[in-house]
Order: sequence, then C-alpha cells, then structure tokens
Amino acid sequence: MALATGHLIYGSVKPTRARDALTGGLAAGLALGVSELLAGVFSGLPSLVEGMGNWVIDNVPTPVKEFAIATFGTNDKLVLLIGIATVSVLIGALVGIGARRRFGLAIAVFIGFSLFAAFAASASQDVSLGVAMIPGGAAALAGLATIQLMLGTSAPGAMEGESLQASRRRFLLGAGAVFGLAVASAAVGRNLLTQARRVIAGREDVVLPAAAIPRPAVPATAELGVEGLTPIIVPNSDFYRIDTAFAVPRVVIEEWTLGVSGMVDRPYQIDFYDLLDMRMVEMDVTLSCVSNPIGGDLVGNARWLGVPLSEILDRAGVDPEAEQVVGRSIDDFTVGFPVEAVYDGREAMVAVGMNGEPLPIEHGFPARLVVAGLYGYVSATKWLTSIELTRWDDFDAYWIPRGWAKEGPVKTQSRIDTPGHRQRIPPGARTVAGVAWAPDRGISKVEVQLGDGQDWVEAELSEPLSVSAWVQWRVIWDATSGEHLLRVRATDGTGALQDERVRPPAPDGATGWHTQRVVVTEA
Repeated sequence: MALATGHLIYGSVKPTRARDALTGGLAAGLALGVSELLAGVFSGLPSLVEGMGNWVIDNVPTPVKEFAIATFGTNDKLVLLIGIATVSVLIGALVGIGARRRFGLAIAVFIGFSLFAAFAASASQDVSLGVAMIPGGAAALAGLATIQLMLGTSAPGAMEGESLQASRRRFLLGAGAVFGLAVASAAVGRNLLTQARRVIAGREDVVLPAAAIPRPAVPATAELGVEGLTPIIVPNSDFYRIDTAFAVPRVVIEEWTLGVSGMVDRPYQIDFYDLLDMRMVEMDVTLSCVSNPIGGDLVGNARWLGVPLSEILDRAGVDPEAEQVVGRSIDDFTVGFPVEAVYDGREAMVAVGMNGEPLPIEHGFPARLVVAGLYGYVSATKWLTSIELTRWDDFDAYWIPRGWAKEGPVKTQSRIDTPGHRQRIPPGARTVAGVAWAPDRGISKVEVQLGDGQDWVEAELSEPLSVSAWVQWRVIWDATSGEHLLRVRATDGTGALQDERVRPPAPDGATGWHTQRVVVTEA
C-alpha cells in the first residue's frame, strides 16, 4: 500500500509533521549546497549565498549593522552566513510540512527563493541576471527533486508490508545521505570559491619593490614583553577585518586598474605594475574601525608599503576648488575625506603591502587606501579601483546616508589588555598593560588608576614607531585581596586628554575611559 486519502503511508503509520519538516529543511540545505558547488566549479557563476549576504548588508537598517558589529566583531560575516543558512532551512522546513498536500506550494517557494537569490547576486557589476539564474535554477531543481523523492510523490515511499521500524530506518538513512551531500557540496564549493579567488587574483606571483627609504626594523624597545599584551605590529592573520563585503570581491590582477578622475587637470589610469613602478614608502600606521567600542579590538597596527597619496594626486593635478577625496572599491563601497588630509603632513598612501608581503586578499589586495588619523569608514577603501576629487557637498560616501558623521577623525583611545575583565589573580606584584593610540598626533602619556579612589599612576611607554602608530604601556601593581576597578586614560601628542564622557560609537566614534574589574584572591 503506497497512497491513502492523499497521504503517503510509511508502514501502517502516517508520516509526522516533524518528518516532513526535516525533509523540507534538508531540501533547502541541499539546494544551497548545490548552488555553492556550481559557483566553486565554474568560475563565471556567482555564489547565491554571497549575493544574499551582500543584499542583507546593503539593506538592513543601520542599527542592525551596528548591533552585529558590536556583538560579533570580526565574526559578523560568519554569523551572517550561518543566519542565511538557518533561515533558508527554516523556510524549507515550513514548505516541507505543506508540500505533501500542495506540492505546487513547494514549487512556488523554491522558484521564488531562487529568483530572489539570483537577483541579489546580479547586483554585482560582473554578474548578469541570466548567469545568476543558472545556479538559481539548479538550486531550485535540486531542492524540489529532494522533496519529491523523500515524500514519495513520484515513487512508492515504502514497500508493501514494510514494518514501521524498517520504514523509519530507511527514511533516516535517506535523510542522512541528503544531509551529508548538502554539507559536502557546500564545503567543497566554498573552498573552491576561496581558492579560485586567490589563484585568479595572482597575489602569489607578486614581488613587491623595496621602499625608497626603508623604515628601520622594529626596535626591541617598541615591545614591552608582557604576556597577554597585543604586539606592536599585529600579524596579518590576526588583523581585524570589518567591511561591507560579505565575501572578498573577485580580482583579476591583469585586468585591475586604478583611475584618478573628477576635479583634476589630467585624469589618468594605471595598472598594477605601473603602480609598483612608482616611488614606494613604508609607514607604521594604526587603523581603527569607527564601530570599535571602548576597550574593543577593532583596531590594529601594521607596517604598510605603498605610494604616497599626494604623489598619486599630484600626477593628476588637483583642482584648487576640490575639497573631497572619494575612494571607490571594486564592489562599489565608497569613502570620502578632506583633500587637506593628503597634504597636511600625515601619513596617507595607496598601499600595496602589509607587514612585508602583498596585501592579503581580505585586507584589500591589490591596493587600498591608508590614511592616518581617520576612521576606516571615511578613508580605508579596500580593493581600491578609483579615486575621484569632488566638492565636499557634492558626494556622500557609503556610510554617510546611513547616519554616520561626514568627518571621522580617530579619537584618542587607550585599552587595558591584561589582566582581563573579571579575571581572578593572586595577590602580589602584577603587571597591568595595554595599548594606546592617537594616529597622526601620537601618545605623550598614559595614566592608570589601580582601584576606586586611588591616585593616577603614570605608565611606562614603549618607544613609538611613529606618531601614527600605537604604543604599548605598562605599570607594576601591588595587588591586594579584594575586587578592584582598573581604569586607563591617555594624553595625545598635543597635550589633549582622552575624553572621559561615555558615548557609543555612532555617529563618529566611541569615547570614554576603559575599565576592567579584577578579583584578587588567594585561591
């Protein structure tokens, strides 16, 4: 017996809603996996997951973005990926519950979802809707075929006389196979996508030229040697990444160009090798995300190699009435900052190297903007492809219409790295240490308060690499039993004390003094 009153019978018991929901969820998961596998195998096909991710990033309200960055930090893209997969599976589960009675509903939902994903993916400049429909159509077919097969709408779902236990076992084996196939196809596809981008980009073949005047090696006095203290130069693998790209854009180094246009006398374009032929300089610059909360880790210091931005612009001849430098990335993200920031003596460059190697793809290969003293949202364009000169009021960059301030100078900040918040430590001599930064102004002093009502103690500072780089600091604390509130504040190179007022990152950067509560106990 296979069908009765429009329902498939497994043995002598009707299928449960849970079983149908599992069927639909697995079908949706396999659909996503198939689409990722196709994108990984065929370089011209887009990833539907990335397309939906970019759509979410571009369209969710700003408070949601702020919450995601504040809550998940550099893991925000991973959380979004998991969210997309979860929502897709839940939609599939709901479809699975109703598909047995109304298979047409499943067809409509899967086709509609695939169309949405294809439209989202086609928002990219190098992806047409027709091309995006290929993985979209394949995903819909894979999902629908899975539902049809598992629900038994095209073939008997159970052998006549099959026991309930055998029927359940057969269903679970089938579900396990579909789950394994979904996970494997998604994992293989994502890995192929990542590897293909690296191969296509050609980063491994790049040999960076030497700087015209190389900076000296980092001196031993720039590191205080405290366990748990952030290194003065943050390794590329540990450097924070916050940007609007769900996945790094596809870059073909042989096709990449940098254009300079707008309010200039001589607009021009250069390719990557022309850029490498220009005069290179090295700069030690600390970059910070405007979303970084007090005491947060969305900040890092690196040694950058690149062409001074002033020389890039001088070659074009800047119109005296130009007020704003607009940087645009391959994926159309934009920043905007005053022209004066290029010529006021601060370190500003089109960077091609980071800590002795070509820019990592995640950090902007083949070229990015680095401007000391400005938050990344107004200056640090990754995957840079054009620079345009405009008047200040003629263009608002990506984050400005979303409620962030037009100007974004980095606030003077300091952070306690060790001991950590609520850490339990034994009494006795203890080193309290952290970092402080005020790019383009430098740090002249750091003070620490070792308990409520205690006097401020001036900390020892590491030797600064430049006024644009952060410094490490430390004090020795004779820790006594009890709970203690540690507080830190910095004074920049102009003599201005770090702002004590506690304010959130929006709209132009957080302020306040970082505090850590520490428990000193014998046990």
